[in-house]
Amino acid sequence: MEKGRLEAFSDGVIAIIITIMVLELKVPHGADLAALRPLLPVLLSYLLSFVYVGIYWNNHHHLFQAATRVNATILWANLHLLFWLSLIPFVTGWTGENHFEALPTALYGLVLFLSSMAYWLLQCAIISEHGHDSKIADALGPDWKGKLSPMLYLTAVGLSFVKEWLADAVYVLVALMWFIPDRRLARVVVEGDSAGRRER
Repeated sequence: MEKGRLEAFSDGVIAIIITIMVLELKVPHGADLAALRPLLPVLLSYLLSFVYVGIYWNNHHHLFQAATRVNATILWANLHLLFWLSLIPFVTGWTGENHFEALPTALYGLVLFLSSMAYWLLQCAIISEHGHDSKIADALGPDWKGKLSPMLYLTAVGLSFVKEWLADAVYVLVALMWFIPDRRLARVVVEGDSAGRRER
């Protein structure tokens, strides 16, 4: 299977995830700013989840731009990631509708944790296919953000039952941490394009 089909399918699923999330935003009954106040938790949860889905889409794009081929293991690992990402609209809606109460906030973090683990497994499958001495394996390197994020998510799950706002702060912190562009894979793509042009 060509990796282009996997990328196109993944892009379509992620687009649907974002569409489902935005459909949870209900039109307010009123034309003043006060009418938006009850919707604020839903808007904030949507904004945070939109950023997270965008981060996954961006990193997924760079990961597969750097990859040269896919196999069955990579296909299943990719589907595993998309499964957990597809649950983000549900936990986003539940968290927003219940004003960031403890259990919805904890479940939100659990889905983020499982999404991060699924992404890590996808990276492992790609490295296994390309070789541990490949450029993509070298570019991913120790991946300190990828190792730190799951620990922060689990910490936030625990904090949800202490102070919900602390858990929310951790989710925002991790999003900000990933919002800073990661140039490692982009360099591999640029080097590959340069090598391809030299060969022609």
